[in-house]
Amino acid sequence: MAAQAGVSEATVSRVLNGKPGVSAATRQAVMTALDLMGYERPPRLRQRSNGLVGLVTPELDNPIFPAFAQAIEKALTQHGYTPVLCTQLPGGAPEDEFTELLVDRGVSGIVFVSGLHADTTARMDRYTRLTDRGLPIVLVDGYSEHIDAPFISPDDRLAARLAVQHLVDLGHERIGIALGPRRFVPVIRKIEGYKQAMAQLLGATDVDELIAHSLFSVEGGQAAAAQLLARGCTGIVCASDLMALGAIRACREKGRSVPGEVSVVGFDDSPLIAFTDPPLTTVRKPIGAMASAAVQTLLEEVNGAPAKHVELIFQPELVVRGSTGSGPLVNR
Repeated sequence: MAAQAGVSEATVSRVLNGKPGVSAATRQAVMTALDLMGYERPPRLRQRSNGLVGLVTPELDNPIFPAFAQAIEKALTQHGYTPVLCTQLPGGAPEDEFTELLVDRGVSGIVFVSGLHADTTARMDRYTRLTDRGLPIVLVDGYSEHIDAPFISPDDRLAARLAVQHLVDLGHERIGIALGPRRFVPVIRKIEGYKQAMAQLLGATDVDELIAHSLFSVEGGQAAAAQLLARGCTGIVCASDLMALGAIRACREKGRSVPGEVSVVGFDDSPLIAFTDPPLTTVRKPIGAMASAAVQTLLEEVNGAPAKHVELIFQPELVVRGSTGSGPLVNR
């Protein structure tokens, strides 16, 4: 183990016996070597947890959710809390069951990512019951005026505008948008941003036929994009990177090249999305900043600060890669 940690056996002995005269960095190197080699830490050296914090996410098939979970878990661990991850699977335990389980475990608070709070048709009393009993909660990606808790959101309206602006700058006029079900808050906001951008940048006010709803998946993006291609779109804005991959698939199925004939923009900038074919132009969701804010806001409340009904909105960023190119106006 001394070799693994790059220190002498005497130093390892001092660390394991809790003796002074060892730097924090060396102590950490020995602890890491201990963990890597599969040894249990001596009881006196085990880090005491400040408490459990629940993290409820949707399925992990969409790479944006594991990225969120990892960022939130890292921030919690840095503050000495132990994260308890609950992943909702189709047909699996619903959000309410996970919430009950976490409350029974005595968690200090819960972070909900893209949960029922984002669904305008869902009942919000499942959250108000938690806040009424004083349990700190933070809700990510969704908003409701009926829940007295902090919300962490990307600026979905700006995200849609950035995508439309990019396609307009490239010479596209017939720009469609592919989204998930219309009952979700982020979808509603993206439509608002899209419509405003189309009106301001192109003078297009009647764009309802250029809005296609489906599922937040590759197959959903493919189905929505097929509709938009049939309506003459040369630019397609997608509400997730997975939908954008489906849109590219739809283009190829119809014999249309990307970006030669059709340009596609995603949303999220999920891990590995830069390595698709073509590399995907997308609007990056600021996951790191949002995760840090979610944890900081939750722990302030855990430490006694009163709950605030506030929404912290984070700015997305356009990342231009290879799935967008010149439109018909430029090609004339």
